[in-house]
Amino acid sequence: MTEPAAWHPLLKMLHWASVVVILGLYALGWYMVQLDYYDSWYHTAPTWHKAFGLLWCLIILLRLALRAALPGPQPLPTHAAWERVLATVVHVTLYALLFFIFMTGYIIATADGRGINLFDLLTVPALFSEAQLEEWLEYPEDVAGEWHELAADGLIVLVALHALGALKHHFIDRDTTLRRMTTMKTGSSNTSQHEGE
Repeated sequence: MTEPAAWHPLLKMLHWASVVVILGLYALGWYMVQLDYYDSWYHTAPTWHKAFGLLWCLIILLRLALRAALPGPQPLPTHAAWERVLATVVHVTLYALLFFIFMTGYIIATADGRGINLFDLLTVPALFSEAQLEEWLEYPEDVAGEWHELAADGLIVLVALHALGALKHHFIDRDTTLRRMTTMKTGSSNTSQHEGE
């Protein structure tokens, strides 16, 4: 069985959906911490942030399941060894940060013992009571909030590095790295991997 020359369309869709949600949540998070109590968005913004954060977590879990089930393209032969290592490190760190962000966000959202409302469709329950969290952390919501913000900042830096790497491959190396996640159709890597070089 030959390796595909591009990512599966479902993985492409989830990849770009993740980009939109990541940037949207980061912008919304930055915006809502600037609000004061009397602003009309003071309560609305966090509600949307929590709901879309949950949706994003589901997208990432689905994406990981599909990555395990659907074969992806192999690195191009023109990729240097250091580029492959760096790409692996960035991807692993991205996923680690993602799950750390989900975990800290969940602690923030459920620190008072209440669950998270997902667009009025269902409520994700709090796994720990306020008292249990305070046994582990003196001020769980505040501590988790600081970690959440730092991890989100780090994620944005890595996303920017990831994007710069893709642009470098597209415009400087002139290979198919970026197009494999955008427009290239899935096919045999034997016939397509050198396209655009």
